[in-house]
Amino acid sequence: MEINQTENSRRTFLKTSLIATGGLMIHFSGLAKLALPNNDNGLPAGQWTEINGYIKIAADNSITLICPNPEFGQNVMTSLPMIVAEELDVDWQNVTVEMGPHDNVKLGPQFTGGSNSMRMYWKPLREAGATARNMLMQAASQTWAVPIVELTSKMGMIYHEKSGKKGKYGEFASKAAAIPVPKGIKLKDVKDFSIVRKSQKNVEGKKIISGKPLFGLDYKHEGMLIAMIQHPPGFGMKLKSFDASQCLKMPGVKDVFSLKLYEDGFAQGGFDTRTFNELLVVVGKTTWEVMNARKKLIVEWMPAGDVKDTMAGRGESRTVIVPGELESTENQYKKMLEYGARPAQLLRRDGDPETGFKNAKTIIERTYTAPFLAHNCMEPMNFFAHVTEEKALVVGPLQAPGWTEPTLMKVLNLPADKIEIQMTRMGGGFGRRAYGHYLIEAALISKKSKAPIKLIYSREDDTTYGIYRPMYTATYRAALDENKKLLAFHVKGGGIPEHAVHANRFPAGAIDNYLAEGWQIPSNITIGAFRAPRSNFAAAAEQSFLDELAEAMGKDPIDFRLELLKRAKDNPVGKNNEYDPARYAGVLSLVKEKSGWSDPLNKKFSRGVAAYFCHNSYAAHVVDMVLKDGEPYVERVFSAVDAGIVINPDAATNMVQGAVVDGIGNSLYGGLTHKNGVVQENNFHKYRIIRMHEAPKKVDVSFVQNDIDPTGLGEPPFPPVFGAVANALYKATGKRHYQQPFAMPQPEPTSV
Repeated sequence: MEINQTENSRRTFLKTSLIATGGLMIHFSGLAKLALPNNDNGLPAGQWTEINGYIKIAADNSITLICPNPEFGQNVMTSLPMIVAEELDVDWQNVTVEMGPHDNVKLGPQFTGGSNSMRMYWKPLREAGATARNMLMQAASQTWAVPIVELTSKMGMIYHEKSGKKGKYGEFASKAAAIPVPKGIKLKDVKDFSIVRKSQKNVEGKKIISGKPLFGLDYKHEGMLIAMIQHPPGFGMKLKSFDASQCLKMPGVKDVFSLKLYEDGFAQGGFDTRTFNELLVVVGKTTWEVMNARKKLIVEWMPAGDVKDTMAGRGESRTVIVPGELESTENQYKKMLEYGARPAQLLRRDGDPETGFKNAKTIIERTYTAPFLAHNCMEPMNFFAHVTEEKALVVGPLQAPGWTEPTLMKVLNLPADKIEIQMTRMGGGFGRRAYGHYLIEAALISKKSKAPIKLIYSREDDTTYGIYRPMYTATYRAALDENKKLLAFHVKGGGIPEHAVHANRFPAGAIDNYLAEGWQIPSNITIGAFRAPRSNFAAAAEQSFLDELAEAMGKDPIDFRLELLKRAKDNPVGKNNEYDPARYAGVLSLVKEKSGWSDPLNKKFSRGVAAYFCHNSYAAHVVDMVLKDGEPYVERVFSAVDAGIVINPDAATNMVQGAVVDGIGNSLYGGLTHKNGVVQENNFHKYRIIRMHEAPKKVDVSFVQNDIDPTGLGEPPFPPVFGAVANALYKATGKRHYQQPFAMPQPEPTSV
């Protein structure tokens, strides 16, 4: 057994008897003071506090487990309660799962993102279930006057074999409420799991396929009006004047007005943003009426000029000047090339890379670029708000309610106990819904309108509003001697408005002479987390370059990577390497085996491989590509993932398969361009995404089997897909691709 010491007092481990049912509700606030180290999604560690799980046990032995984290398709509403149910020792088929309401005191920030849900909740929720089970058994021990060591539990029942007595958990729930909380609990051995590691169906599956109202767009409220925002046509512009006379004559229109999102000098938190600060709003009865009325607005826009922002995230306050330039993609590429030729920030140096390049017989240098990407959530952005002078109710899809609430409190001038945030299921997130500006907008519009309203973005609104994956570039160089031995390695990356260089990741630690540098260009184009932030580009460029380097050295691409990883394991360079070389090599070896990498029968495919570490997990893919009518098509993919213990195998497999399809689509087709600040791909008729018939016929997923605590899974499989596609495309066409998207024309950057 694993012993996990706790320090929960009766105050922190709140137990409330459910008087109506004679049951027990256990609130695990004492388990919540978690602080994960900063990871590559940029989330501040100090924000990870007050995360709680709930267990409700009624007298009739019905058990409800409440999931605190928002759900947007990654299946946390099933997988997180499975952890509690495992240690609680109940029959999963008799468990009901509910989405918890937002409660900043009891449940903390409730953030879903950064592939942290399972990693963050694993120990606390196991402890929650085991502690509740122990208290119930203590209650049975007292009731039957028998030693607790003689009791056993199974499937929600407690047994005393010597006397033949047995009872349901619900029979002891009330008495358990009066028992002091144990300070040390026993957790199950992993080998004894009966729920975790077994595939369980999505608890909301039937609701989803039967069309139950689960999403924000489904939400209705008595007297609710619809609001839409008319924002400037381009980044770097703002409202000058408007004429709403014709708009107000349209059927169903109630009001047209402008208002500010943030007042001057407002200190923005880490997940606040203001793409366009002055909002022009149309309010009416129905979505259709408001959309048609909005077309009648006569608006004059003007350059916004440079804007001064005060940023207060991560416990510090700083002033940021946002440039007012009307940016165009062609100029963005030129500017990146100019910055790339300048001295950059040193991120890591091992050995003497300059001498390595000086003594090289051959130097291989390649530059990779990638455009802005839109999130394209299936459900467009929306939020309901009903704000009065005394209180506020807001309802909708949100990834980070706890980090949006402080901003809502400030703009509405209301205390937390007067604000109720209800979370609906999200129709996609990918980081887009971590930025709560649309909630703030809805609340301010409701307050101004003095009515309950639902703010709705059209697809065009969302695609042109910002919060994109940044625009990136990176130049990789490798120095080889006359025997094709690797002497030095150099990566210099930049982007708009951030770079994507992870200086302490592979191949750092495997090369004696290694140099990493980074730079960035300020921009008024708002960016944010996008599935595996920064990693999604870093993996594409790095893994493409490693393939080309392996070819130049006359090595098999998988064997070359494994050689480097062996060096990193046996004799690592440096002390700050983020990855475990053995686990990294493990996914490469597994995908090599599962894909039949060396099997002559697979030579009919153009095969590409890539592997990457991020969010504490390891993923590798082999992509099998063919050409159909001259166009690339990924027919099969073999995936290997090491994410520790896999809680719900079917759900995990689905998540990897989704990441693969998403990665193929973005690598081949995804791209957003600008002209004088105006987005050129404002909807799916111009913004190309993968079609159903373009998805692979087969995505074979294998997990490394180990007993390591769960790590990230939503994001890690995504980044290496880009590199695997690029490497397969080279095999298919004989041409290396350095600019994403690979299958779509983009403005050509001039080489340095």
